Amino acid sequence: MSDTGGVREVKSAARTVELLELLAARADRPARLQELADALGVPRSSMYALLQTLISRGWVRTDVTGSLYGIGIHALLTGTGYLDSDPRVRAVRPYLDEASEALGETIHMGRLDGRDVAYLATRESHEYLRTISRVGRRLPAHVGALGKALLAERPDGELPEGPYEALTPNSHTSRASLAADLAQIRSRGWSVDREEGVSGIVGFGFALRYDTPALDAISCSVPVARLTPAHEERIVAVMREIRAKAEATVPAAPGSVHWR
Repeated sequence: MSDTGGVREVKSAARTVELLELLAARADRPARLQELADALGVPRSSMYALLQTLISRGWVRTDVTGSLYGIGIHALLTGTGYLDSDPRVRAVRPYLDEASEALGETIHMGRLDGRDVAYLATRESHEYLRTISRVGRRLPAHVGALGKALLAERPDGELPEGPYEALTPNSHTSRASLAADLAQIRSRGWSVDREEGVSGIVGFGFALRYDTPALDAISCSVPVARLTPAHEERIVAVMREIRAKAEATVPAAPGSVHWR
């Protein structure tokens, strides 16, 4: 039984969520019926019926041949609704703008979700043009500045056993290596990601401690070619100030819903 407060899991609902998450994770790689049936371990006929139901409601789309399937536009609309309704995201957004204007670099806000960090907001640098927005995407927590800043807010006993996925040659792949890095983050007060998640990019992450332990963090990402010791010092100073402002503003005013 799943962790549903003692209530029995509804299998059809769970299967629908698993299907949508699978399609979302495939990004621009559409799937065939048999692939989806095999991945979720359900009969082909049941998978076909589920897909047709979701297509009719806009949660799944198919190509002109009806043989390829991908995530539908209603997933985007629901995700946008999540961002628009979250009081913490609304409160932090102006400070992302402030950091972006002060530093001229890419600024992110992310939230810990299991072993990953989900990107909730981004202000892109005009100097570094990313082809795909990160908002709504996920990155393993152990490879990025956001994730490491949040992992450092938790005891090492909660870290999963390795080996960990390596996205670049600099990624942590062992529990011991990551734990040593987290100890330095706790001592320093912020995280540094030196090309661990994306080659050529250094990130500086700062947990937002309006929750205990922190669930949200902000970061500044800089191309290695533009990072000098003086610029790094300024990034840290500005981002520490931005963190303090955000923590003083959030949570929202009394009466707001505090989601768990």
